Order: sequence, then structure tokens, then C-alpha cells
Amino acid sequence: MIKKLKEIGSVFGESYIQFIDDKGFKMAAALSYYTVFSMAPLLIIVIAIAGFVFGEDAARGQIVAQMQGLIGHDGSAFIENMIKGASAPTAGIFATIIGVVVLVLGSLGVFLELQESLNIIWGIEQRPGRGIWGIIKNRLLSFSMVVGTGFLLLVFLVVNAVISGLEKYLGDSFPASLPLIQVINVFISLAVVTVLFGLIYYVLPDLVLRWKYIWRGAVFTAILFSAGKFLIGLYLGSSSYTSTYGAAASLAILLIWIYYSGLLLYLGAEITQVYRMRYGKEPLKPDKDGIIIPKVSQLLKETINEEGTVSKKKLAEKIEQKEEERRRAG
Repeated sequence: MIKKLKEIGSVFGESYIQFIDDKGFKMAAALSYYTVFSMAPLLIIVIAIAGFVFGEDAARGQIVAQMQGLIGHDGSAFIENMIKGASAPTAGIFATIIGVVVLVLGSLGVFLELQESLNIIWGIEQRPGRGIWGIIKNRLLSFSMVVGTGFLLLVFLVVNAVISGLEKYLGDSFPASLPLIQVINVFISLAVVTVLFGLIYYVLPDLVLRWKYIWRGAVFTAILFSAGKFLIGLYLGSSSYTSTYGAAASLAILLIWIYYSGLLLYLGAEITQVYRMRYGKEPLKPDKDGIIIPKVSQLLKETINEEGTVSKKKLAEKIEQKEEERRRAG
């Protein structure tokens, strides 16, 4: 038991070091920027997908309600106004077509940024010379994540409707069962968030990765994300953002929440990467659009000599070795 706890602590420690080496704080800040501009078109598409079953008003109401639980009334109202502004009707077929194209392209920004950052974490780079088809394929991959997010919302709405009906029925007949229903609801929400993070870790990086490695990072990220909802709610509730930021208070709240979520997402990816490197028996394999690149921080660690300084000879040998592996993979 103690040995297992030491192993877990070692994985977490190394993951945090890798997170710092890969500039995780900077990547989370960049993700916040891209997410703000992608959020409105992304949510419109997600609402449209879920709206096929429940109607757009119900889907929009559910998203706003979830956001209110995460970032408070001001932040959720800001997002609701963003959605209304982006979904305002346009006049004419040509304007509508242009609007749809802009909507789709706008929704991809956050996933393209995620893909690039996850590639950095895994030491993967997109293969040069992929051509137009490679770029189109990359955009389609990102759009598949948009659609997947919409279907996850649809599943969440269906399950939430069932739980609400069950809660109402059992509340009238068996009031003592209500705490159990609420616990089940928490676990279902946790499962949906875990699947979303798992899909991000599986689909976006340019490498072949098995689910047995992904689940650990996804579950860790989902648990911290769910626990953090409460903590960040307390933090935002105890801070006077309106007096500090004025009219930009809602945007500041949204950025803080996205930044926190980005930190957890990238830390979870680092945990997945460290666990895979430690316990994976097969060598890391990029997909046909990716190539393995040596991490500078890892190269330096492998070339430190007995005096604690970097050996230039060992460093040159390691770089040559990595380049040879790269040529063979290409």
C-alpha cells in the first residue's frame, strides 16, 4: 500500500515538473484567449445538435443553468448575451451561408489550440508537407470534437430528464431516497465530464494512444474539475470583480474559469503522458500525420554528468540518436 502511494506521488511529482517544463501556465492562458472567441459559435452548434431532441430553448436553458453553477449569474448572463448576439438572424441566403461558415470556423479555434498544446505535451509535431488535404482533415477532426460535445450534451440532457422525473416520483413516494438520487446525479455528471476529457486526450493529439492510459488522466481531471467548481465559486463569490473591472467583470470571471479549467486539462494530459511513458511496454507511436520530436528538457536531463552539468558530447549524441529515430519513423 505504501509502495503504491509512493508510486502515485512520484507520477504526480514528475507530471508537475513536466507541466512546468512544457509551460503549462502559458498554454492555459493561450487556451483562455482562444476559448473566449470560440465559445459563442461552439455553444450555438452544440445547442443546435442537442436541440434536435429537446428544442433549442431547453438546450440553451440547460447550458446557461450549468454555467451559472460554474461562474455565477454575471458570467452566465455574459455567455447568454454572446450566444444571442452570434445567433442573430441575417438577411439573405448568401449572408446566411457566410454566417454558417464563420460559425463553424470560429468554433474550431479552441480545439486547434488544444491539439497543438497536447502535441507539445506528448513530444509530437505535425508532419510537414501534409498539403491542403492534411489541413482539411485537421479541421474536420476538430469539428468532430464540436459535434461530439453536442452529443454529450444531448446524453446529459436525456439522463438529467430521467433523473429529474425519478427524483420527483421518489420524492413523493419515498422521500428518504432523495439523497441517493442526488449522489447518482453527481456521479453521472462526473462520468459525462470524464468522457469529454477522455475524448480530448484520445482524438486531438497526433499519436496512437490506448484508452487504458487515457482513463487515469481523464478521471483525475474530471474529479478536480468537479471539486474545483465549488472552490472557484467561493473564490468568485468572495471577490469584488465589479468594483475592480467594472463593465469587464463578467469577461474577467469567464477568463478565470477557463484558465483554471485549462490548467487542470493540461495537468491531466501530463499525468497521462507520464503514466504511459513509465508503464507502457510498446514504444510511443505517432499517427500518420505526426512525428516524434525530442523534448529539450528531457534531453538535458538525460545528458547531465556526475558533476551536475550538461555534457555537450552526450547532448550531441542524444540529438543525433533522436534525429535518427525521427528519420526512421518518417
